[in-house]
Amino acid sequence: MNAKTADKIATAVIIAVAAFIVLLLIGLLGYILVRGLGHISFDFLTSAPETIRAGGGIGPQLFNSLFLLVLTMLITIPLGLGAGIYMSEYAPVNRVTAFIRLVVEVLSSFPSIVVGLFGLLIFVNLFEFGFSLFSGALALTVFNLPLMVRITEQGLRSVPQAQKEASLALGLTKWKTITSVMLPIAIPVILTGTILAAGRVFGEAAALLFTAGMSSPRLDFSDWNPLHDVSPLNPFRPAETLAVHIWKINSEGLAPDAPEIAAGASAVLILTVLLFNLVARWLGRYMYRKFTAIK
Repeated sequence: MNAKTADKIATAVIIAVAAFIVLLLIGLLGYILVRGLGHISFDFLTSAPETIRAGGGIGPQLFNSLFLLVLTMLITIPLGLGAGIYMSEYAPVNRVTAFIRLVVEVLSSFPSIVVGLFGLLIFVNLFEFGFSLFSGALALTVFNLPLMVRITEQGLRSVPQAQKEASLALGLTKWKTITSVMLPIAIPVILTGTILAAGRVFGEAAALLFTAGMSSPRLDFSDWNPLHDVSPLNPFRPAETLAVHIWKINSEGLAPDAPEIAAGASAVLILTVLLFNLVARWLGRYMYRKFTAIK
């Protein structure tokens, strides 16, 4: 067998494997969407679920997922940016920083169920936050922080060295150079990664089973005082998210239309995560073109 024939065979095998994976993903997404899209309506997205009667919705669970996402990113983004800036610009090159990077890599590969058990022991029991949105947000911060650190570090390292040196040569301090020169250039990478991380948070379930809880109180959307137990903005109340709701319906749902509710909720979850990914790609390309035009 000559080199050209081997190259053609290898290329054909790679294309076939890639096509199989793409078709598998399309088939999986298509199956979920075909089953669920017919059950999605405004009433389904806004009404409360029913325990034993048909006709329930996912309104509180969808709100809990969005609220938990905002709460998690408010904690994760400042910590991730700070740690990424330190690792990229301030951390010396030695065994300690190499060990820190190894720990970050290990944390990023942790199963989410392990993070959930850690959150149960530390945030729910030790700090006595209980099963709450805040406990879930802290657990998801542990789950998501390594990704934010790596995204920030990679974004800052992608800044041309010449621009950094030119800023320092003009007399700007290192911190001013980071905030005024490097971060604006790295924003497309950081923002894209942040949106992708948000989609990862939105679809998480295992870590929230042990931290945010598997039930949600009846919320009073006319009461926005965060100190009240029935207030939607109370971060210390139990909160069943959309992903947890799907698992709960499939495992112990008693409503006659439980399969239809699970299918509709799964379709909403898939569409939301796809939207996060599409927005991340569009925003990354838009900001890259904008930065290139300014440059």
